[in-house]
Amino acid sequence: MRHNRLKVLILGLVLLLTSCRADGPLHSADHGMGGMGMGGHGLDASPAPGYGVPAIPKDPNLRCEEITIPMCRGIGYNMTSFPNEMNHETQDEAGLEVHQFWPLVEIKCSPDLKFFLCSMYTPICLEDYHKPLPVCRSVCERARSGCAPIMQQYSFEWPERMACEHLPLHGDPDNLCMEQPSYTEAGSGGSSGGSGGSGSGSGSGGKRKQGGSGSGGSGAGGSSGSTSTKPCRGRNSKNCQNPQGEKASGKECSCSCRSPLIFLGKEQLLQQQSQMPMMHHPHHWYMNLTVQRIAGVPNCGIPCKGPFFSNDEKDFAGLWIALWSGLCFCSTLMTLTTFIIDTERFKYPERPIVFLSACYFMVAVGYLSRNFLQNEEIACDGLLLRESSTGPHSCTLVFLLTYFFGMASSIWWVILSFTWFLAAGLKWGNEAITKHSQYFHLAAWLIPTVQSVAVLLLSAVDGDPILGICYVGNLNPDHLKTFVLAPLFVYLVIGTTFLMAGFVSLFRIRSVIKQQGGVGAGVKADKLEKLMIRIGIFSVLYTVPATIVIGCYLYEAAYFEDWIKALACPCAQVKGPGKKPLYSVLMLKYFMALAVGITSGVWIWSGKTLESWRRFWRRLLGAPDRTGANQALIKQRPPIPHPYAGSGMGMPVGSAAGSLLATPYTQAGGASVASTSHHHLHHHVLKQPAASHV
Repeated sequence: MRHNRLKVLILGLVLLLTSCRADGPLHSADHGMGGMGMGGHGLDASPAPGYGVPAIPKDPNLRCEEITIPMCRGIGYNMTSFPNEMNHETQDEAGLEVHQFWPLVEIKCSPDLKFFLCSMYTPICLEDYHKPLPVCRSVCERARSGCAPIMQQYSFEWPERMACEHLPLHGDPDNLCMEQPSYTEAGSGGSSGGSGGSGSGSGSGGKRKQGGSGSGGSGAGGSSGSTSTKPCRGRNSKNCQNPQGEKASGKECSCSCRSPLIFLGKEQLLQQQSQMPMMHHPHHWYMNLTVQRIAGVPNCGIPCKGPFFSNDEKDFAGLWIALWSGLCFCSTLMTLTTFIIDTERFKYPERPIVFLSACYFMVAVGYLSRNFLQNEEIACDGLLLRESSTGPHSCTLVFLLTYFFGMASSIWWVILSFTWFLAAGLKWGNEAITKHSQYFHLAAWLIPTVQSVAVLLLSAVDGDPILGICYVGNLNPDHLKTFVLAPLFVYLVIGTTFLMAGFVSLFRIRSVIKQQGGVGAGVKADKLEKLMIRIGIFSVLYTVPATIVIGCYLYEAAYFEDWIKALACPCAQVKGPGKKPLYSVLMLKYFMALAVGITSGVWIWSGKTLESWRRFWRRLLGAPDRTGANQALIKQRPPIPHPYAGSGMGMPVGSAAGSLLATPYTQAGGASVASTSHHHLHHHVLKQPAASHV
């Protein structure tokens, strides 16, 4: 039953706006008024052009009655005349029609709209004044400028019978009209006078409150105008030249769903009629459409393509993102395929790099999806930027690719730092670390799963207008802080702590080697220094981009609400560096978010990788392996203990992880320098027991 009423309501709104296109000019009936500013100098003025209502005699069928339509109560006068010029015999009939405009009034597309509509549907009634008393042209123009663009978005034109050209100008001495109290000019005699039954309109200064002087319930007994409470000189002189609520430039300062923001109107009514609650008004059933709010303005949304940047900037952003996501895709794919063809080469503590690369591979796929699917299919919901998406949609899929695997990559970096710390700081061997790998996988995949489920349950997924994908926190700074900033910061701090602890341990080992001296000490120290340099480079390649990304997110979270408020409220004071985000900051964020994936393959860019691929292609093509004899000779040699077994590396010579933490140290002649003297160094110089493979 409620849905049927809603359908009738929507149909009525469409028919009403459609019929408005063919109707004639706006008419006014006799009125009764109190507290409204009038744009004439006397009540004996002739009717405004286009209003063919005779001044006298008064139509005997007209009657003055108190306004009962809820939307029009308290607008500055409380008596209306019926029948009105809209051919409504009763206020019940007029209320049913005027409330069809309630969605436009509710979203406050113009602060003058309600007053303008009520002047048509509940015309003012003055007992002793029988001429038409329409609103001034300025009222109509302000209402039209605020609401006509929204109507045009849904293929409706401003109705002809509401044409502002038919209305008299404010201050015209020959045509009296009504102006909003807040827009009346101070100190202009007769231009904003209160009206009374005696028919003498005089000027009033400044803004007048409803129910103040000049307001009479039936239009009788109005008093003369009063003077402004503040003198028009000094700092207050600007208030006498510009209506309140406007800047000196004349720009309207009220908050409304103005372009480029999008009013949630006809389509949203149809789509949500079965989901949104119905609210009963005494004269109208209507839908509560407060779906989205922009700067406090209800039923207002952000356009799909974003409101801040030009088309050229958006096109460049698309190329920029495609470039770096493509490089990230290729780099991580190379790492993964190398791992697949030579799995034994990657052991702990080096193996987490492979899983980190796998995560960035999936993130790159999510970023590249915008090139295969249109933005409208991922980040957009019609004309609007997608918000609160939780269903089985491409938006949710792309969100999981970018968010789930992005968070998992951060956790794998923490695990990588932790395994380095175990090897260098706690003297664990690769076998001991491998025994705990199942716990690493549990943490790396379970924690992002919990985060992603929480985001979906809270309907926090939304579209990114620049990237053209779905993520979390694009439209809600609180979600950005909770689900993105906080986890990234925690992971960065924990990972950096483990990394620095392991780095300090390597410095300590280096100092011991140099103090010990002896045969090959310099070579061993050089090898260790190279290892420390590699670890240091990788640390910089992760921590610097991760820190910059966090800084960019902090910038967005701090100023996003100000940027949006500046769109809806032109006069709003913003605390940030501008009224829109810096384009360069966003481009830097997207690059740094992919930089780690691009550089994560630095550990495989070596001669060993080339040799692994040579062997793979030989096996694939059936060619003989020329290195087979050499491999056989190597296998016949007994394993040589690593010179630092238990002193920081804990890995045998020739192990796969030797490329990172256990590079074999050899003399110039090629013979291994690992000998009993090295065990002597470990047990008697470092004074520590051999590594225990926990």
